[in-house]
Parts: sequence; structure tokens; C-alpha cells
Amino acid sequence: MSPGVPIQQYLRVLTIAGSDSGGGAGIQADLKTFAALGCFGLSAITALTAQNTQGVAGIHAPPPEFLATQIDTVLDDIGVHAVKIGMLHAEPIVEVVAAAIDRHRLSRVVLDPVMVSASGAPLIEPPAVRALVAELFPRVQLITPNLDEAALLLGRPVSTAADMPAAAQALLALGARAVLLKGGHLPGEQVHDVLLQPGAEPLTLHAPRVPTRNLHGAGCTLSSAVAAFLAQDMPLVSAVQAAHGYVLQAIHAGARVKTGQGLGPLNHGFAPRATLLR
Repeated sequence: MSPGVPIQQYLRVLTIAGSDSGGGAGIQADLKTFAALGCFGLSAITALTAQNTQGVAGIHAPPPEFLATQIDTVLDDIGVHAVKIGMLHAEPIVEVVAAAIDRHRLSRVVLDPVMVSASGAPLIEPPAVRALVAELFPRVQLITPNLDEAALLLGRPVSTAADMPAAAQALLALGARAVLLKGGHLPGEQVHDVLLQPGAEPLTLHAPRVPTRNLHGAGCTLSSAVAAFLAQDMPLVSAVQAAHGYVLQAIHAGARVKTGQGLGPLNHGFAPRATLLR
């Protein structure tokens, strides 16, 4: 490189999550989202899953020490502007990620507490749920549970849209720094999500429900999109609003596409952006 020429770098986002061999969720959805939103994606794989649009056939996890090596190797050399955390199936995995956040002083971190697959398969061990709350809630900028995950975390159902602000407040009381509670599992023509930060009024995001079975990986995509927008220096509220809009458009774009025999994916690449530089 010629002397005096400014050095540019890609905006980089790391996903720490499980692999979905069917391509619709997990790190595959995360990396597609990062790329579509102009970011350079990096990955540290917490588990391998054998799955397709109809369900999960098996889970295989690398040793926790290897996950730590993946994270350190990427961050020591390349570095990141934001991080998305997905499937952490076991307590030692949660502890490795918490230690890495501290070790690398990561600040823009979004946690999607993945606990059950779209087909209903459990993806986390009970001790890991407790570790998520104790070790990661205080360390991440935002958590993005759906209603089933919130119910598991709180020990009570969240059954209506009216229940969501109180449930989000209860998640803050568990130690979360901000909560985006996703209401897509509720019936109705509108989907309601609630963003709550300490000391602020709840912000409800509304969207029309798209009639489609192709929603596999929507939660992974939303949390990844928030991380990508945080990497672009957006404030949290703006990043959540932009991510909400992106996911809605990705659902629309993939709504009529048939992929497999079950729950199909979103169309992450409906409007790709050029890779962003800083």
C-alpha cells in the first residue's frame, strides 16, 4: 500500500451460534444477513446441527475450549464492530462466551436466547438457561427472546400482547440491560414486538402478519440485523427499528418460495448492499 493512503476496513460482525445444515437459521442465516446489510461476517460455531425444514435430527458440539479458540483467533487478528450470540446449548459454552466478552471487552453484543427450534426441538440444557441469565444478561447490550423463551426464563406464560410490557420489565429485573420481546407466536393479523430499556417507556413495533410458512430463522435474522446496524453506529432504538423493517421485507420476499417440505427460510438477499467500509 502506498504511503499516505488511508487504510480502510470492512464493518465486521461476529456470530457465535450453532450451524443449521438446512441453511435457514443459525450461523447460515446470520452470515446471509450480515452480507445483505453490507457487513463482513465472521463466525464461531457453538454446535453442529443436522436439520432441514422439517426438524432437527441431531446436535453435535465441539469442546468448549475449541469454541474459545475460534473466538480468540478471529478477534485477535481481525476484530469486530459488533457480535450476535445465538444457540448456546450447555453451561460450559455459556461460560466460555461470557469470558470472551470480558477478555475482548466487547460492548455491542446482541443475545438471541435460542432454546427451542421452529419445529419444537429443545436446543438448550436447563443449567445453560440459568447460566444465560447469570453470566450473559448483564454483559450484553440487548436480549431478543420470543414469547416461549420469555416464558421459560420467567417461569410463567406470556399469553397476550398486553402481557408483553410487564414480561419485558421482568426480564430487565433478571439483569438484562435491554429487551426486545418478540410477539410473533401470538395469533392475530398484526405482529407486536416490544423494546424496553431501563427508565424508558416501552416501544411497540407493529407489522402486518405475512401469510406464509417460511419463517424459519426469523429470530436469528432479526438479532443479526440488529447487530449489523449497531456495527454501523446506529443507536439501539434505530438499530432495532431498521432490523424490524429488514426482516419484514425478507419475509415478504420469500413468502411464496418453496424450499423443502416444512418451514422454509426468509429471502435474506432480496436487496443486498455493497460491503461497508470504515
